[in-house]
Amino acid sequence: MRVAKKCVVQFHYSLKTDSDSELESSRSGDPMAYLHGYGNIVSGLERALEGKVEGDKFSVTVPPEEGCGVRIEGSTQRIPVKHLQGAKKWRPGMIAHVKTDQGMKQVQVIKVGRFMADVDTNHPLAGSTLIFDIEIVSVREGSAEEIAHGHAHGVGGHHH
Repeated sequence: MRVAKKCVVQFHYSLKTDSDSELESSRSGDPMAYLHGYGNIVSGLERALEGKVEGDKFSVTVPPEEGCGVRIEGSTQRIPVKHLQGAKKWRPGMIAHVKTDQGMKQVQVIKVGRFMADVDTNHPLAGSTLIFDIEIVSVREGSAEEIAHGHAHGVGGHHH
């Protein structure tokens, strides 16, 4: 089966930026799973997976516009510290998760006070060229429930 809309794809990946240092990898754990065609991964990677089959191994270079976005200078916001998720004590440079109207978003702490924090609202990898090494583990049709929810379930996917 080829990767196409409404397919659940499981794949192992390693990710590095154009600076050549590996940022993350799934190879020591479960493969990543996503529902193809629903915008659950960066658009450049999703487009590169289209038409591939189980067992395919390849590398893809994703420019910022198709990855985590172009960096927008001065995109900062002051928010209550209590809204930062991911640590108990915050310091400049740390990555936090914040719940927004568009879902969870990663931000980088610039300055932190007792009650308020200044954060950079760009994704931490905004402006970076992303290089993925991919190995497709499996491709299957998405279930009716997965398609209704818009994401993969089970190992490597979303759990309810």
